[in-house]
Amino acid sequence: MADKYLLRVTAGPSYDPTSHETVAVNSGTPSTIRSPLCSANISVRIQNYRGLPCGSPSTSSYFSNPPHTHDQYSIAFSFIPKRTISGKSLVFGNDFEHPIRDRIPPGFSAAFRIVKWAIDPGLDGDVYADKPYLYGNALSSINVLSVGPKLGENRLDSVIGVEAEQEEKPITEGGFEGGQELRENLNIPENAAARQKWFLGGHDRLENWQWEQGRLYKADFFNPYLDFNGFSLKVLGYLGGEDYLRYVLKDKETGEVLFVVVFTLLPKEQVEDEEAKSSRPRIPDETKPVTEPVKSFEPREDDLD
Repeated sequence: MADKYLLRVTAGPSYDPTSHETVAVNSGTPSTIRSPLCSANISVRIQNYRGLPCGSPSTSSYFSNPPHTHDQYSIAFSFIPKRTISGKSLVFGNDFEHPIRDRIPPGFSAAFRIVKWAIDPGLDGDVYADKPYLYGNALSSINVLSVGPKLGENRLDSVIGVEAEQEEKPITEGGFEGGQELRENLNIPENAAARQKWFLGGHDRLENWQWEQGRLYKADFFNPYLDFNGFSLKVLGYLGGEDYLRYVLKDKETGEVLFVVVFTLLPKEQVEDEEAKSSRPRIPDETKPVTEPVKSFEPREDDLD
């Protein structure tokens, strides 16, 4: 059944799909997003990718790196906040526009407890809400976090442009150009797993952290569990007809969005029909009457008498 569908990944500065652009998956070329809250580069890698744009690479050299040989996908991003955001407020996760409570399978609550225990103890959400969500605090949910320098407002776009050329390399935990010193001053562990656990260890640790205006951060979110080749069967099959999975980085306190990444499942036949229509030459409508052009009036010599 999975081979009857194609995946399309889009990213944008808001939930509004008209603000999104298609992400070039596995290409090494990130999508640049500019929202009221941040400037960002977003790279998406998917193992055994089948989707749009047509002709996209099926994999990425990212998955050849030892830490990622078993991962199925990655959402990596560099971002520079345009205002300071509290450490307790910035969350990353999934949400939906419509209720899915009537289609949640039996045993979901038990499965959710296992996910919290094994993958992300900081995960919080309400899948029974009118607009279901599952968010984790960014400091403990993001797998890899690297802290960079603090920059002036007028350098945001230029730095993001430079970062776009370096996104093919996997991001590593740590800091650079002053970022490592910031981590050390807050006693944040150097190891990624230890850092995630450390931020789960107390609310005051989240409050002491600030996502600073003008500072460059790099992050990577990945896991080996969600296989997008089985997307329709494993995820969408019970989510009430929803044909997408949406990730969002947002300020939970204000509800403001930094960026949104959407994985949408499209019937392959529908994509092929749309491509055929777009490539078909336009034929004039012969049912419309053809109007002769009006000739300009030139008076004859007798008319002037």
